Parts: sequence; C-alpha cells; structure tokens
Amino acid sequence: MDAVRVALLREVLCGTQWLGATRRFAGALRGSVVSHGGGLLLVGTPEFEPWHLAAHLVDEAAWSGTPELAPTLVRHDARPSDPAHLAVGLGRLEAARRGETLLVVSPDGPAAPLLERVSDARRAGATVLSLGPGEGELPAMAHEALAVPDGSELDLDTVQHLVSAAAGENALPTPRGRRRFRDRVARLAEHLTAPPPARW
Repeated sequence: MDAVRVALLREVLCGTQWLGATRRFAGALRGSVVSHGGGLLLVGTPEFEPWHLAAHLVDEAAWSGTPELAPTLVRHDARPSDPAHLAVGLGRLEAARRGETLLVVSPDGPAAPLLERVSDARRAGATVLSLGPGEGELPAMAHEALAVPDGSELDLDTVQHLVSAAAGENALPTPRGRRRFRDRVARLAEHLTAPPPARW
C-alpha cells in the first residue's frame, strides 16, 4: 500500500478510533527505538511472519530519516543459507537486552515457546510491543499493545500499514513558546562563542 492509498484510508477512517490508536502505538514504537538508538526486533509466528511490515518499516526509516525504525526480522525457520536479512533465527530473542525493542505481530496468540522467549526478553530489559490479539498472555506482558481482534473493521494487514506509515511521520512541530525560547538560547550561544570582531 503506497502513501496515497494510506492517505485515502485515513480519510475513510476519520472519526473512528483506528487513526488515534494506530498513531499512539506507532508513537510508542518510534519513541522506544529512537530514545534507545535503535535495536528493533520484529517477530511473528511460524504461520504469520510479518515480512510486509518489515519492508514498510525499512522504507519509512529511509524516508523519515529515522534509521532506528529499520527492524531485524526474526524468523522461526531461518537457515544459515538464507540471505543475511532473512537468516536471523529465534536465538536472537535470547540475546535481546535493555535498550532494544521487540515488536510481536500475531493474528492469534503466539504459542508457549515464543511467549517464553518474549517474556525472557522483557525480563532482560527489552521493551515489548504487541500487535494482534486484544486478550491473552502477549498483550498482558507487552509494554504497549494494539488490539486487532477477529471481526474488527480492519484486518491485521491494514493496521500494519497504518502503524508503519504513522511511525515514519515526522514529529509534530513544537509549540511556538518553546521554539522561541530554544531559538533565543541558540542565538545567545552563537553570540557568546563567536570570535570577536576584527579590528583594522
């Protein structure tokens, strides 16, 4: 889905809870990876690997000038012979540490082995985000969750498009008062550090 289609979709969804919900979740995602300097791990289930979301986040990272948004796709059936960007297996979750963000995307709840790895990553200090079911163990252990239950107006694929587009949006401008104060401080710093005028 390109930017024009996302814009049209947002127009259609105006007045629903989805725009605010996807923007809040995307803000949490972006805030987590930017504040920690990157380290975004993206994992799904054996039946649902979020390739599409990974590709969109890579694009948004490039377009927004926010390289921290580019994820490492963690795969259940990764093989050493796969290309490097597809060869990261579940062992990477065991190495997750403080400052990293783990985004788990699952249409249903993930199975116990993945939940254990996610729980271990959280205990090690990683920030966990969940995109998928609204109930169950995964949303309960996530720092931030966006529920896309069965039968909702949007499917998980569409919500992923909205989240990735919102994550790549540039931050809203700061209020004028703060900007003016910051500008005054910058001007003062320039004045104080400028070399003295030359005398002839």
